Amino acid sequence: MMAGLAATQSSLVALAIGAGSVFFCHVNDAGFWMVREYFGLQLKQTIWVWSILQTIVSVVGLVGTLLWWHWLT
Repeated sequence: MMAGLAATQSSLVALAIGAGSVFFCHVNDAGFWMVREYFGLQLKQTIWVWSILQTIVSVVGLVGTLLWWHWLT
């Protein structure tokens, strides 16, 4: 299903996968623990902050990929 798109727009597919891979990731991410220790947050606070930040990164990445795709086509 994605073979045609992947063959012609492989960089867009890679960006979309990358943006989707950071959506709501936590606990198993080293950055999660670094933010917790650096800011002295409790686990519940860190989950809330990190989840919101990663969701924003993911959505901005997806929007940027869609804009780039629209610009190329």
